[in-house]
Amino acid sequence: MSAGTQTTRALVTAPLPQIIERLGMAIAEGQFALDRNAVEMAKVMGETEVEIAGETHSLLSLGFTPSFYAYTEATVEARLSFTVSESTDTSVGASVSGGVNTGVYMAAATVSVSYARKYAMEASGMSSIAARLVSLPPPEQFMALLRQQRTADE
Repeated sequence: MSAGTQTTRALVTAPLPQIIERLGMAIAEGQFALDRNAVEMAKVMGETEVEIAGETHSLLSLGFTPSFYAYTEATVEARLSFTVSESTDTSVGASVSGGVNTGVYMAAATVSVSYARKYAMEASGMSSIAARLVSLPPPEQFMALLRQQRTADE
């Protein structure tokens, strides 16, 4: 099997569906970790107290909220290129020499032939994966519970 055929087969059988699946799973796991972190930060802010003018307040009761983030888009980009070239070089050279020596005529001929066939193949690939992460406002239910808690505390 030629190198060109092997490269073409490798390019055609690239595991694109698996790459896309893994990207989706990585984003889902990343989003879960971001959400879990925001919940943990909310707990810490609820437990962290600050004294102001002789009164103790949690950071949440003072209006602090954890940051919430979400992945809004993800892109998989793959670029493949390959070039195959073939060249043939042929050269022919000939020389003839002759001479006469004491009545005898002598002749000689030299023929030189060369033949070269060259194959060249170049393959290159590039891929990139990008994900966009944006900050979101806290969930409305979370904010409603904080407002209820502040009202109950007052």
